[in-house]
Amino acid sequence: MRYLTFGEIMLRLRTPGHERFFQSNMLEATFGGGEANVAVSLANYDQDVDYFTVLPENALGDECVKELRKFGVNTKKIQRGPGRMGIYFLEAGANQLPSKVVYDRAYSAIAVAAPDSVNWDKVFEGVDWFHITGITPAISETAMELSLQSVRYAKAHGITVSCDLNYRKNLWKYGKKAEEVMRELAKYVDVAIANEEDVQKSLGISVDVDVSSGELDTEKYRALSDKVLATYPEMKMIAITLRGSHSADWNTWAACLNDRESFYLSRSYEIRDIIDRVGGGDSFAGGLIYGLNNYEKHSDALEFAVAASCLKHSIIGDVNRVSVSDVTKLMGGDGSGRVQR
Repeated sequence: MRYLTFGEIMLRLRTPGHERFFQSNMLEATFGGGEANVAVSLANYDQDVDYFTVLPENALGDECVKELRKFGVNTKKIQRGPGRMGIYFLEAGANQLPSKVVYDRAYSAIAVAAPDSVNWDKVFEGVDWFHITGITPAISETAMELSLQSVRYAKAHGITVSCDLNYRKNLWKYGKKAEEVMRELAKYVDVAIANEEDVQKSLGISVDVDVSSGELDTEKYRALSDKVLATYPEMKMIAITLRGSHSADWNTWAACLNDRESFYLSRSYEIRDIIDRVGGGDSFAGGLIYGLNNYEKHSDALEFAVAASCLKHSIIGDVNRVSVSDVTKLMGGDGSGRVQR
């Protein structure tokens, strides 16, 4: 099985510890982006994965490629072009103070890439599974056109398409509403991944789920997933993550999966003292994609994804630096955190 993910990777600038922006003169620099994070997870699970994006022809683009290669992600399909490296600034919250993200990604290389600049035959060569998110079509009108081109090509060539709906309200600025674009893109999706807000804001589908409550009514999520699958008859399944937020660093974490035949609900993890929750959804997506292709039962695939993303909350940075054995230990009940000697 060969995987391909497509989207924007950015320079991530994070305040040290739990400092507020410019409380000191330090920012920690790494790279991150939803689809790249999924590619890294799959590479960490010893899967053959390509990442496609457009990067600027400068030293930042060079270092970004080196970072991806370090994790074992195939980067030969990455294009270089005019534009800049997108940036996002992260202020990590704690207790009742929420985390804050500020985007600076206008005129990035992928945002200005022309729709006719990509040779999809070359990009999809040898690919069996394609992953995209709702972030890429939100970046710019041309990125939206590239996104639609990609899923249409994949579907026409029998490639499985997974999509994390990933609604980002601060990105939809070029005149299109998320629903206009994502309702069309979802027609080509085999495996959808979302949280309750993504479904509501990206697809306009709701069953009166309270996104602000710390209590989770799983029957509502069954109804929500049924409604999505009824709306998109070609979609094979949808997974919905279930996060209960007590505070910025104390969450419960679980997920459900509806594959049209059964509705699965994972175990729930109590996560206190969260180190970094950014990339948690991406680590779930990477875990689910791996699980669906390496476990016979969809219930086991779901448990792998939830355990993988639970572990991500304890790792600084966008990417999930865990192996299959790390995840399966937690799946097996070893969540004590005791020192391994």
